[in-house]
Amino acid sequence: MSKIIQYYNQFDEWGRLEREPIEFQVNWHYIKTYMPETGYVLDNGAGPGKYSMELAKAGYRVTLTDLTTRLVDLAKDKAEELDLDGQFEGFHAADAIDLNMLEDEQFDSSLMLGPMYHLQEENDRIRAVQELKRVTKKDGLVFVAFMPRIRHILTSLLSPDNWKPNNDMDAIVQFSQSGCFNHADEGRFTGAYYFNIEDINPFMEANGFETIKLIGSNAGTVLNHDHWDYWREKGEGEVRKLIDLIIEKATNPYILGISSHLLYIGRKK
Repeated sequence: MSKIIQYYNQFDEWGRLEREPIEFQVNWHYIKTYMPETGYVLDNGAGPGKYSMELAKAGYRVTLTDLTTRLVDLAKDKAEELDLDGQFEGFHAADAIDLNMLEDEQFDSSLMLGPMYHLQEENDRIRAVQELKRVTKKDGLVFVAFMPRIRHILTSLLSPDNWKPNNDMDAIVQFSQSGCFNHADEGRFTGAYYFNIEDINPFMEANGFETIKLIGSNAGTVLNHDHWDYWREKGEGEVRKLIDLIIEKATNPYILGISSHLLYIGRKK
């Protein structure tokens, strides 16, 4: 985990969601759609707390956890800056596979929008969702983010030198079988695990959840800078229509493979 912590210590995750707003807007739309109007919410693996702040603004009582102490501290500072610290029940530096500081069935809803990206061992993936289940109330909702394997295969084929060692077909074939990606270059996104899309719902259901939806959080990543510039030149109204269309089509199962991130929505049995 040391390389993962090192990466997030220097990476601007809050800025990423500002620069690439589609993922956040799609996820937030569906979180708001399915969440109860009030309650206690866990944002597990929250990073600097982009979603936590929106939950707090909406009146939820939020508990935030993240593996990286620096990001937990940034989230505390952001909550104070936005005058939202009164909505938070706690900020914890914690590994998603061991939430020992949290009680059983403490939360009405729970988010885990990052930890599953970095759990390469199956036992750890199971432990993480079991911990999420433990701290969520019966019939409570969970929102869990995954990265699809097929999309990273395509991304590696399109930009091989940006995703070393996936600049070699043998490495890409090996990745297609394992789902594990360890970047060859220092300081890059690494220690990652990508799911086969068809395995996500059965994995969550085998660990005690009832599937509600699996959505594509960011099919908009198929558009490059030139594509976005074209639509921006047409004005904010056209960009808004584009984003609204992506949000509407996010539930279409046929776009899951081109989305860089997926959002599983389920209910604890």
